[in-house]
Amino acid sequence: MTGLAGGSRGPLPARSPSSSWYGQSLGLLVDLYELTMAAGYFESEEVAQEAVFTLSFRESPFGGAYAIACGLDPALDFLEHFRFAEDDLDYLSTLLDREQKPLFKPRFLDHLARLEFRCDVEAVDEGSIVFAHAPILRVRGPLLQAQLVETALLNIVNFQTLIATKAARVTQAAGDEPVLEFGLRRAQGIDGGLSASRAAYVGGCVATSNVLAGKAYGIPVAGTHAHSWVMSFEDEVTAFEAFASTMAGNCILLVDTYDTLEGVRNAVEVGRRLREQGHELLGIRLDSGDLARLSIEARRILDHAGFRETVIYASNELDEWAIERLRALGAKIGAWGVGTRLVTGGDQAALGGTFKLNAVRSEAGDWLPRIKVSEQTAKVSVPGVPQVRRFSRGGRFVGDMIYDERMPLPATTSMIDPADPGRRTTFTDDFEFEDLLRPALRRGRRARQADSLDAVRARVQEQLACLGADYKRFVTPDAYPVGLEEGLNTLRSRMIHDPRKGHR
Repeated sequence: MTGLAGGSRGPLPARSPSSSWYGQSLGLLVDLYELTMAAGYFESEEVAQEAVFTLSFRESPFGGAYAIACGLDPALDFLEHFRFAEDDLDYLSTLLDREQKPLFKPRFLDHLARLEFRCDVEAVDEGSIVFAHAPILRVRGPLLQAQLVETALLNIVNFQTLIATKAARVTQAAGDEPVLEFGLRRAQGIDGGLSASRAAYVGGCVATSNVLAGKAYGIPVAGTHAHSWVMSFEDEVTAFEAFASTMAGNCILLVDTYDTLEGVRNAVEVGRRLREQGHELLGIRLDSGDLARLSIEARRILDHAGFRETVIYASNELDEWAIERLRALGAKIGAWGVGTRLVTGGDQAALGGTFKLNAVRSEAGDWLPRIKVSEQTAKVSVPGVPQVRRFSRGGRFVGDMIYDERMPLPATTSMIDPADPGRRTTFTDDFEFEDLLRPALRRGRRARQADSLDAVRARVQEQLACLGADYKRFVTPDAYPVGLEEGLNTLRSRMIHDPRKGHR
């Protein structure tokens, strides 16, 4: 595709350390209750007790059947750099309880000062397709440490997974036509803009308008000019000529400041002069009005004038639904600029991610399952040491089974849908499978090299190709089979009726 400013670039950095953006410490990126619980663990002398927590989400976003796991590498980077700086502890020492006494005792703050994150983390590969209820990240290690990182992990992974999934849907709607992410000015703050640009690229966008994200992550950057450029000149042709003179090798003209179709004709006039100088008019952009009708008319004008290779870009409150409608109407749009409804999640404000305790280790070294019980089936947690096994056949994903690593699996295994116990899926030994939670950190340090962002982005497309079309429909998609291994389902059912069974 043409018209990407800065489209050529060197190799992507493997990752961007969180400390380079936020200073030396992110230890206080916690909800207060994690610190009060940590203080309680410390006073109860449970500092060294080991625990297992898993991160998952309860419902696939946007009414779809899947999500794209994103933000995992930044989350791991956060964990590697996790610590409490001296000024963090100084601040905590100023917090008072309702009796106007120090909220945290000096002994506990001294413990935080010496704390080094030493948990093991297993996670799905970033860019993987994931489904509701199946863990996408598992933390195993000292209970106090694992509890402290809950909010940060949810904050990082929830948002980027949401935006990467939205980007995958938008790019699916656009088909072979490229999508550019233009959302920085409407993003949720500086970090929201950076994270959204990263996630949108992972999900399938080809470029971003966010130059800081381009620098940080090696994402191609793209842009045209604003209406203010045209308005600052005496007339539109003069404005176009000035821009073409400045950006002769990357000239894309915004044509709807006044009369859109007259703007297209003026762009053609300037395009002819560019061509005489050995350059080409790369594109025009439509940002308002009836995009279907205007793009069809603009295409006719451009083609008649001999500018068949000039791309028509479109922007203006686009998302997967708008793009799908415009393409159905025969719009002649060659590239899509999507902003607000992409970087904010549009019709869904957040992913319902959770971080739940699954097991604790006894003094004898045995893992004791734990469960959170609720009248809402979706809120009942999974006990044990969960792993996710994905079954495939003929190159297509056919089901994800959550099982307990402590339990041996037979060659023929069945899983039960916890929301519908009558729904059983059986997998025989002729199915291909892989376990999705792979070592990511060992004692707080990387267990394997981080993937490049381009590799993560490619994984998304590879995995989407393995997912059946019925699961990718925007309207009433089929529910992908996810369930609990039969033995784990039995344990969970027993513990729902008597949670104390996990304590024995």
